[in-house]
Amino acid sequence: MTKPTLTTDCLTDYLIVGSGAVGMAFADVIFHETNCRMVIVDRHHGPGGHWNDAYPFVRLHQPSAYYGVNSKPLGSNSKDQTGLNVGMYERATSSELVSYYEQLMQQFVASGRVQYFPMSDYVGDWNTDHRFRSLMSGEERVVTVAKKIVDTTHLNTSVPSTHPPKYAMAEGVHCVPLNELPRIKQSPSGYLVVGAGKTGVDACLWLLENGTPPDSITWIMPRDSWFQNRAKVQPGKEFFEASYGSFAEQMEIIAGAASIDDVYAKLEAGGHWLRLDKTVQPSMYHGALMSQSELELLSTIKNVVRMGRIQGIERDQIVLANGTYPTDANRLYVDCSASAVQFHAGTDSTPVFAGNKITPQFVRTFQPTFSAAFIAHIESNFEGEEQKNQLCGPLPMPDKQMDWLRMHAANLRNQYRWSKNKALRAWIAKSRLDGFTALAMSVKPWDFKRISLLRRYGMNAGPAAANLKNLLTAV
Repeated sequence: MTKPTLTTDCLTDYLIVGSGAVGMAFADVIFHETNCRMVIVDRHHGPGGHWNDAYPFVRLHQPSAYYGVNSKPLGSNSKDQTGLNVGMYERATSSELVSYYEQLMQQFVASGRVQYFPMSDYVGDWNTDHRFRSLMSGEERVVTVAKKIVDTTHLNTSVPSTHPPKYAMAEGVHCVPLNELPRIKQSPSGYLVVGAGKTGVDACLWLLENGTPPDSITWIMPRDSWFQNRAKVQPGKEFFEASYGSFAEQMEIIAGAASIDDVYAKLEAGGHWLRLDKTVQPSMYHGALMSQSELELLSTIKNVVRMGRIQGIERDQIVLANGTYPTDANRLYVDCSASAVQFHAGTDSTPVFAGNKITPQFVRTFQPTFSAAFIAHIESNFEGEEQKNQLCGPLPMPDKQMDWLRMHAANLRNQYRWSKNKALRAWIAKSRLDGFTALAMSVKPWDFKRISLLRRYGMNAGPAAANLKNLLTAV
């Protein structure tokens, strides 16, 4: 193998590794709040990260209104008139997102302050040796970084199409990722969906919406999951009572809970959390959102196999952790078993700011793009690594239902620290990615109903934080 050619023509303030949603949200704030130069490196052929690999029918599971970057609206801020999301704010498709990020990158590059290198792999040491290699030519470039390197790969967001199944398959078994479903030319004897996360949900919904009889679908569900009710987290004034009513009630539930089980029971009773089967206690929580209509459609699938993780697929049976399940060789297996992100669940201690390296992470619950934009704002406007890290405490990514409490406790700590800084509160209120703060600040003093909801939330936030500590200590 020939030795790669080395060139040293890249001098920059920030080297951003990854042009996905997080990298672009970070770069957008640096672009608009500073005059700094940036080099952006990514393995994909275009910006948008995992959205380039996503299955064609995927949509955001949160409203487009608070996804993307601060400077550029995503979508038309309209509500869906039909379908399973009817009456709620639109959710962008993968093609919309890829186009959105392409347009944004063109704006960055045209400025002359941003150099973009797609189809390139960072091969440096994340410290002082900064290099990247072209996946096309093998050429390596050395980058001189004046300020920081930004590692947006920490959560390792991915989709099933980029990861082969981890279980064994007999010869002749036909197993595909979701990307292949719209290309099916012949009806199989049935569909078997492997995985119970958001990807598995999307696979089942797509099959049902496209005319597949529920009895033709078998769903391998290693763990049942809790889902957030999408109707409770809608932006816009018309949803104020529903959204802030939910926020306030959740604070009251946590503040007054006698036990952890009491929290979950009341979250479900209040319609904040949903589950597929009320006879099965979920053990998984990944923060996915679902509408009531989606839940009702999914409940028509009766062939749900709860026998643990799949170990292998033979021609006449599926081998699972807790037994076997009969099958036939003519079924189409849809693999949805890959994890979308790396779940650290409180075990990770990587700080956001560490010397000349920035590692963007969630600093607000399940808002990756707001978190990245916020971290970039802190980098640009605050001094001292200790202060920056105090304002950007990473939230543990949840996997089990218990992790939601840990994540919520960390989120409340961050919110409290931010509330003490007037300038920071003003920036958050103006952030397009925030979705709710400006709405709260727009409430008039004489709007007693909405003022009451805000007070309910504020009065219970402190007691909720204290009780969370007690509940978690008791575990």
